[in-house]
Amino acid sequence: MTLDRSPGLAESARALAAREVTARELVEQALARIEASRESLNAFRIVRTRAALAEAEAADEELAAGIRKPLLGVPVAVKDDMDVAGEPTAFGCRGEFPAVARDGEAVRRLRAAGAVIVGKTNTCEFGQWPFTEGPAFGATRNPWSPEHTPGGSSGGSAAAVAAGLVPAALGSDGAGSVRIPAAWTHLIGIKPQRGRVSTWPRGESFQGITVNGTLARTVADAALLLDAASGNHDLDPHRPPAVNAFAAVGRDPGRLRIALSLKPPFTAAPARLQPEVRDRVVQLAERLSGMGHQVEEADPPYGQIGLTFVPRATAGIAERVREAPFPTLLDRRTLGAARLGGLLGGVPLRAARRAEAVLHRRIGRFFTSYDVILAPTTAAPPPRIGALANLGGLATDRAMIAACPYAWPWNVLGWPGVNVPAGFVTGGLPVGAQLLGPANSEPLLLSLAAQLEAELRWHEAWPPQPVASESAAAPGH
Repeated sequence: MTLDRSPGLAESARALAAREVTARELVEQALARIEASRESLNAFRIVRTRAALAEAEAADEELAAGIRKPLLGVPVAVKDDMDVAGEPTAFGCRGEFPAVARDGEAVRRLRAAGAVIVGKTNTCEFGQWPFTEGPAFGATRNPWSPEHTPGGSSGGSAAAVAAGLVPAALGSDGAGSVRIPAAWTHLIGIKPQRGRVSTWPRGESFQGITVNGTLARTVADAALLLDAASGNHDLDPHRPPAVNAFAAVGRDPGRLRIALSLKPPFTAAPARLQPEVRDRVVQLAERLSGMGHQVEEADPPYGQIGLTFVPRATAGIAERVREAPFPTLLDRRTLGAARLGGLLGGVPLRAARRAEAVLHRRIGRFFTSYDVILAPTTAAPPPRIGALANLGGLATDRAMIAACPYAWPWNVLGWPGVNVPAGFVTGGLPVGAQLLGPANSEPLLLSLAAQLEAELRWHEAWPPQPVASESAAAPGH
């Protein structure tokens, strides 16, 4: 069984349980695709060839013994901000980092579900930007158009899944860093409720705005990976009630009241929704209306929510810079953000944290009138590789806000959001839309996303050129 592109997560798990394929075969094929795509995509910072093959053989032994786990023997990838025992966690930074001693909680749970971690995917420095480039590893490219970025900061995970190197991957989302690359690579991207997937060994990542989430080609696969990774470390401060994401995928969401929100939230710089992106999101709204949902234009009462984001984000950068083993190698924009975070890390940060409860009440009232919000994920299609690489700090911020003004409020709130593909614009570039809900609404969002997927069949579209040929030799024998 030789595959040019990875089968889906659920299909891989089914085929393994039915003994139609071995874990070693699936992992060998994934490693071969990764190797063949290194120069064209550059999705991975670390490839665990020997370790992954050994883990695949152990999974095959368990399968032969009749042991069943949700993802037993299935190859997946994780972003390089997550600890994998025996591997460094560089988080996009330059320098030689030591191997960590133990798995982070999300990775531990994936392993407990039987998954084989084939590698760690590229991300920009400390996950700050909506592109995946840097002097530490070069540029990660978009499978749909190699001249363009796959987005960021989970761009390596998105590129790997969109190209079919692996069936699904974990990313993290602090201002859209799962949803933005999902939008720009034609994927499902789930940003779950804060605490749904542990960020331990950090109880809170970036002052609570960053959560771990999933990227996959189908709603079912993204939900399956979410269930496998979900759960808490004993010391986690955020412990939401459990949900069964995968079970929600086949459930009828009922007739929903959907707010189409096209206005960018408060931003410190100009942001304008590009007409082609607007058209794709409106077409999605029209499709939802045709499916029987009540859709009308309405914007949540965001107010000055941006004032609560900046202290949390920059204080989080300052924390990372203080811990960095090679601070002289960091991007000047990182150091500038850390300086700002040092200034805002006292009274302004405490005020920003306190404001979250007020925002929950105010924006929560919006959900007495509507069940779900439909909004653009980005205001623009993916920029070209290098477009933001050499800008100064303020120019980078302005360009980032102009392209991506829509995702970050849900990080402040800590509530779930799901990117769904919204189609393609000029040049064949993918764009996406967000389904946003109140606290712990993942099941509702996923049932609606799956209903849309059944209509639109977006998972049947692949990037125009496979990145790996069937003749690619499997490494690591």
